[in-house]
Amino acid sequence: MTRVAFLGTPGAAVPPLHAIAASHEVAVVITQPDRPRGRSKTPLPPPVKVEAERLGLVVQQPVDAAELLEALETVDDLDLGVVVAYGRLIKPEALEVPAHGMLNAHFSLLPRWRGAAPVARALLAGDTMTGVTVIALDEGLDTGPVLTAQAVDIGAEETAGELTERLAALGGRLLTGVIPGYLNGQVVPAEQSDEGMTYADKLEASDRPLNVNGPALDAVNRVRALSPEPGATLVIDGVELQVLRAHRDEDAPEPGTWDGTSGRVVAGFGDGGVELVEIKPPGKGVMAGSDWLRGRRRSSGVIGQGGSAPVV
Repeated sequence: MTRVAFLGTPGAAVPPLHAIAASHEVAVVITQPDRPRGRSKTPLPPPVKVEAERLGLVVQQPVDAAELLEALETVDDLDLGVVVAYGRLIKPEALEVPAHGMLNAHFSLLPRWRGAAPVARALLAGDTMTGVTVIALDEGLDTGPVLTAQAVDIGAEETAGELTERLAALGGRLLTGVIPGYLNGQVVPAEQSDEGMTYADKLEASDRPLNVNGPALDAVNRVRALSPEPGATLVIDGVELQVLRAHRDEDAPEPGTWDGTSGRVVAGFGDGGVELVEIKPPGKGVMAGSDWLRGRRRSSGVIGQGGSAPVV
């Protein structure tokens, strides 16, 4: 049985971990160190660590490139590395440790959206199609040769969380389907073209505020791209809220204002209205916009971009 090192960190890497573990011997799972989360800043394990330990797999959490190389070199007879959203570029000396190198399932149709946040950037751009590409890793940023890829349509109101869940399951299937042919030489990676290349930069705090002077569709796409985390933000009557689900609305109030007289919270953007379907007020849980409205003393007011909390 093929001995595999699996490298991944967030929840999106858990379905591919399950798929690989069901068909190969996972000799080691390598993930990022525990990180402080929430207001308490308590260090919490990444989802891949939690699931790997539940499956009884060996887990390593190197803090730098030297420790990663050491973690790989301590595994005897390592055939292949499988990388899904690991969160760190892997240096050439580490890529060379497994006998057959390392494969990566990337959540876009490369070369479009190379980089850290391909799902969010696709939604921000209003893309209607994306997919998963399996590549043989090289020292570049998602530049390796392609083994296989599959496209998927993006739902009109699909959020980043929902789309990532679908792509994670697809990534697991593509990996397990292509690995046997790759190992026996029947699948030969094809060089990746740079034509149509775009970069999916990491999300920053500046990506979160909704532009109240911009197009309503752009606001909806931003909400989708940042849901459920870190969440797009909008200031309503001086209070910054997270907006987690929204759609276009024909009943548009004046730009820069909001209106709730219809029983729905509708914000006016540069060229139309956006209903705030799900929001998260400060210190509270996610709620329907209509529920938030019932707790208000007024049914209209002003909106603004405001600031934003850091992305964590």
